[in-house]
Amino acid sequence: MTNPAALSSRPRAVIDGLYYLTAVFFFVYLFVYYWTSAGGPVLLAITLVPVTFILFTLDELRKDEFYPRLPAVANYVIAAAYIAISIAVAVYMHVEYFEIGTVRAGIWSTTDLTMGVLMAVLIMEYARKRYMALFILNVVLILYAVYGSVVPGMFFHPGLSWERIISAMSVEMSTGVFSNLPQLALTLIGSFILVLSALRAFGCVDSILKGATQIAVRSPHALPQAAVLGSMGVAAVSGSGAANAITTGSATIPAMIGAGMPRVTAAAIETASSLGGQLMPPIMGISAFLMAEFLGRSYFDVVARGYAPALIYFVGIAVSVYLLSTHYRHRLESVSAEIMRWTDWTNIGVFAAVVGGLIALMAVFHLAPMFAALYVFLAVAGALVTAHLVSLARTRAWSLRALAAPLGRFVDTFANMTADLTLLLATLSIMTGALVITGVPTKIGAILIEAAGVNLAAMAVVAFFFGALLGTGLPPAPTYIITALVIAPPMIRVGVDPWVVHFFAFFLAVWGELTPPTSVTAAVTAKIADAPFMQTLFHAILICFSLFVLMAGVFTRPELVLEPGMAQIAAMLLIMTSTIGLSFSIQARFADRREIDVPLRLVLAAIALVVLFHPDQQVAAFACIPVGLFVGYWILRRRDAPVVGARPA
Repeated sequence: MTNPAALSSRPRAVIDGLYYLTAVFFFVYLFVYYWTSAGGPVLLAITLVPVTFILFTLDELRKDEFYPRLPAVANYVIAAAYIAISIAVAVYMHVEYFEIGTVRAGIWSTTDLTMGVLMAVLIMEYARKRYMALFILNVVLILYAVYGSVVPGMFFHPGLSWERIISAMSVEMSTGVFSNLPQLALTLIGSFILVLSALRAFGCVDSILKGATQIAVRSPHALPQAAVLGSMGVAAVSGSGAANAITTGSATIPAMIGAGMPRVTAAAIETASSLGGQLMPPIMGISAFLMAEFLGRSYFDVVARGYAPALIYFVGIAVSVYLLSTHYRHRLESVSAEIMRWTDWTNIGVFAAVVGGLIALMAVFHLAPMFAALYVFLAVAGALVTAHLVSLARTRAWSLRALAAPLGRFVDTFANMTADLTLLLATLSIMTGALVITGVPTKIGAILIEAAGVNLAAMAVVAFFFGALLGTGLPPAPTYIITALVIAPPMIRVGVDPWVVHFFAFFLAVWGELTPPTSVTAAVTAKIADAPFMQTLFHAILICFSLFVLMAGVFTRPELVLEPGMAQIAAMLLIMTSTIGLSFSIQARFADRREIDVPLRLVLAAIALVVLFHPDQQVAAFACIPVGLFVGYWILRRRDAPVVGARPA
């Protein structure tokens, strides 16, 4: 008699096989493109965007997350239909690429539009399943594009035909699901994901966390600082706050809780630290790649300017975490350093080589970022595969499964991350296309200027609330896109440098990841810590106060992002000093009596604000002296002070 378990496992095995076959095809196709650039990014996008939807479908199916409320047979039938449509679109668009882009440009055939709208509908279904807020926003924008004639006031427009909407969302290539955003995901960002996938597959991230535990046993304050340093290291190659939280938080949060840190505080520390995953070069968040695209500059130009803000952010986090840790007596005997093997040291060395190699190839040899990432990947993959083979030989653990395991993890990670990102940016292309063809950014920009007049500070405040409102429901990338589209033109018109405007929009997008009531990063850390979500979120906002200082500092000290050099370093030191002073004014205590402590903290905050806002850099630099004296006094005073809130031994 046939075993039912064996019968049920057969479809799963087939789905896994199809997924890995598609993933290998996807990797090989992209790798050849990175090596040759054959065909260009448009041909690449129209061929591979449908393939990314196939990968998404198969991945959802193998995880039982496709349509869980429907029977398994219905899931297989729907998945087969999606895959068939995707293959048809990919083949048709690839074969007809030249005709669509030249001969039939502007007079597309019915078949062209049908294939285009089928792909757009699949992308919208992806958005519905993964990003409901984006799906609703896109539906609203599309309806507005068609029925704008019923909208009163300045947002009135005559309305566009459905044929115009369909072409703009698909075959026009400049605004649709095959436009520059998914092209960016498949080319530049995808090449960096190659490097990240190799590091993850061969355990480099795990080795970084092991190294962090070596720090954690050194002093009473080292454990939470290990969370900050570990997140900073992972941030350099992750580009994602949520991914950072999952990677480092699974190790650091239980360790902090076990050592006596309250659950909410432990989760908040990791949330604020992980948020830096979008700020830390050389692999920053998606918004940084989009910034380079918006400004028409090399990604390395963004990286070169991104180090200073990232260092300010992490120094601010480290100071806040240090001040928090003084309130708890850690039982460090519950924390033990993990054993570092030779493979761990090799992995950490590879990680350092990745960061140094990317910077050297882009800065010293002026290599295009995509080729720099490709060459670093080849070198890193060779080193990691060699170390893996040596490790298997030393342990005599030879087997086909052991040999292929990291390679399978690499292909899976690369295909999954790149496909998901490509589909997200294709979704954003629908949004940006609808915004552009209806003139919404121009109209909102006019409102922004009217509301704020010519006062830059008022414009920045209005723009902040606009970006924060977007961040409550949208991920960082669409928050950055909409904010940049809306605030950049009016601010640039009144004389603000484009770098300043776009970095401000970038910081707003990062802040959007933490805006209440939604935050994926805080949700992840709260789940790991078994802590209340909203409490975790608000504690994290207090810790990452440096992000607000950066938003103001980019206007008051624009040298921070204008050009790398000594002026940038000087601006960084001033903003960093202000950040430290404000952190101490919020979290430190300078006297036992409240009537003395509060005025002292207010004085320190006022001096720190002088460092941040005063237009004369010499006055600002002079104001750094009393900030240093306050910090020095606190350190001297604390030597003999009892620890508050200590947990009994």
